[in-house]
Amino acid sequence: MKKYYVFDLDGTLVDSMPVWSKSMINILDSQNIPYPDDFIVTIATMGGKVCMNYFRETMGVKLTDEQMIKMNDDYCTPRYRDEIPLKDGVKEFLFKIKKQGHSLNVLTASPHKNLDPCLKRNGVFELFDNLWSTDDFDLSKTDVAIYNKVVKSLNCKPKDVVFFDDNLNALATAKKAGLTTTGVYDVSSHALTEKIKATADKYIFSFKELL
Repeated sequence: MKKYYVFDLDGTLVDSMPVWSKSMINILDSQNIPYPDDFIVTIATMGGKVCMNYFRETMGVKLTDEQMIKMNDDYCTPRYRDEIPLKDGVKEFLFKIKKQGHSLNVLTASPHKNLDPCLKRNGVFELFDNLWSTDDFDLSKTDVAIYNKVVKSLNCKPKDVVFFDDNLNALATAKKAGLTTTGVYDVSSHALTEKIKATADKYIFSFKELL
């Protein structure tokens, strides 16, 4: 039976969380704003617009959208384009399930200017039927509506969508929307490993386990 795989990017398909996290923290550091320990976990599900609003309204950042975008682009874009690798076993797994006739898709909080070049350089861009940034929906991955829209776009039942993510909040919301969920280990969410295991339908430490 055909399945519809939907993958997060950062911390799931690619080893990018150190770069992405540093970029976000740089913005707060530039304003001398302290942040809680769970800051990265909280914002990891947000797209650009949602995240910038959060920075201003909740964290007290006094920068324009353009200034925050430039800071993020200056740090992140060349690294996604030239450096960030796929996680172990990802490429082999993607080719395996593509060959089996399943649908491969991405849903990420990263913008297309980072998402697309990263997957192209790593040789997997053409495997995907859809590459969605949360910016395409103006919704966060903690909003059930974004998963409803994904399911509608795929023209399938929620339970036929296998959703992979390293973020606890995204997995919990996807499961609430009826998706089949797989938690993926990442160092950035190490402290939440047991909670993610308890929330997701399945949990993997590496995509090599699926080969």
